[in-house]
Amino acid sequence: MDEGCAGAEDISIFQGRASNLPSGVPAYKVEVTNRCLDDDCAIAGIHVRCGWFSSVALVDPRKFRRLRHNDCLLNDGRPMRAGETISFEYANSFPYRLSVTVATCVDPTDVPADP
Repeated sequence: MDEGCAGAEDISIFQGRASNLPSGVPAYKVEVTNRCLDDDCAIAGIHVRCGWFSSVALVDPRKFRRLRHNDCLLNDGRPMRAGETISFEYANSFPYRLSVTVATCVDPTDVPADP
């Protein structure tokens, strides 16, 4: 892989408040970004420490889903290209502490083009 790819260190997670659900349950917006600026930097198999993550509102499981306690999978394991951001919202009475545990640099020529 390209020497510029740092795997998990290149992935940042930003989380902030979103509009509460009509029922009053707090909602949170999450943005996960591949901060690598090198075009040869694609990162796949991104796993996130997420506790017992759950949401009152459905989160697209292709974007983010819990596999087991403290192990959530981002983007169905598919690669994120340099500069790409994946966003989703969830609703719960409290925010989860989310942090990347595993992320693997992959050859960007093996990453299919967006449909």
